[in-house]
Amino acid sequence: MDKKKSSVPLVCHGHSRPVVDLFYSPITPDGFFLISASKDSSPMLRNGETGDWIGTFGGHKGAVWSCCLDTNALRAASASADFSAKLWDALTGDELHSFEHKHIVRACGFSEDTHLLLTGGFEKILRIFDLNRPDAPPTVVDNSPGSIRTVAWLHSDQTILSSCTDIGGVRLWDVRSGKIVQTLETKAPVTSAEVSQDGRYITTADGSTIKFWDANHFGLVKSYNMPCNVESASLEPKLGNKFVAGGEDMWVHIFDFHTGEEIGCNKGHHGPVHCVRFSPGGESYASGSEDGTIRIWQTGPALNGENETNPGNGPFSVKAKTVADEIGRKMEDLDVGKDRDKEKLTDV
Repeated sequence: MDKKKSSVPLVCHGHSRPVVDLFYSPITPDGFFLISASKDSSPMLRNGETGDWIGTFGGHKGAVWSCCLDTNALRAASASADFSAKLWDALTGDELHSFEHKHIVRACGFSEDTHLLLTGGFEKILRIFDLNRPDAPPTVVDNSPGSIRTVAWLHSDQTILSSCTDIGGVRLWDVRSGKIVQTLETKAPVTSAEVSQDGRYITTADGSTIKFWDANHFGLVKSYNMPCNVESASLEPKLGNKFVAGGEDMWVHIFDFHTGEEIGCNKGHHGPVHCVRFSPGGESYASGSEDGTIRIWQTGPALNGENETNPGNGPFSVKAKTVADEIGRKMEDLDVGKDRDKEKLTDV
């Protein structure tokens, strides 16, 4: 990519408050999908390629800090400041279950086999819910050294990764014993931790540093200082030759993985960039910002002109077409302004 040129993104509107988390599904027979979490309490599902709105999950009463899709993009999950994590039918938008917590839930993640949901938050507790028995008590790992910011699964669901809001480092937990087996040391709290698609690397962002760790042996592979404080980073999933990072300067930076050289810089957001993620095929990456928009940038040549997606009016994916009427009936009339008396939770 020519460093002097920047891509023209697809701009996805719809959220009324900052976008704080993004998650791409794997590629499915119906394409791939993008889910976003926002402080407006309403996670949104989109076509991952075009950015077109598919539906909004309505039911949370506080900021939604984290969201994810299962391997087949059939179910979604979200973690919220309303002290709950919710499980959703990604085809219809129906709420399948609400997992109640005793404090703000900051992170959630489906296991690779899709049978388990992992959550973490202000309680300093990791919970593992069996989705085949959603009413059963969860497995609890309760000795996190701090409030939990991020979670992820690795090693075929045998290991859990977590980082904390207020202290540095990434903890690797053995699921069977519930014990920490390794800590990846960082100077600042880790705000983003991503396991690469091939399971080879863990990408972390802490302060103004991006680090890449060996996901099997836990050694530090590369560490790069960034031009500003960054909140999120993502490694290109196919070739692994570049990564993107976003943070307080409102720009999305592209770097060479092998050298750390900046090879591109995309401008367009009007607030700090809270999250960046590569699509599963590596042909594009998405960024979510304090400005309430999602921007999808092409990895290859720039598009001919900026394209602003219109929630509900763009071309739907095959999956969306089959349920468009149902989604419209159940989700289109969502009042994101309701229960604003509980908004004191949203900026915690």
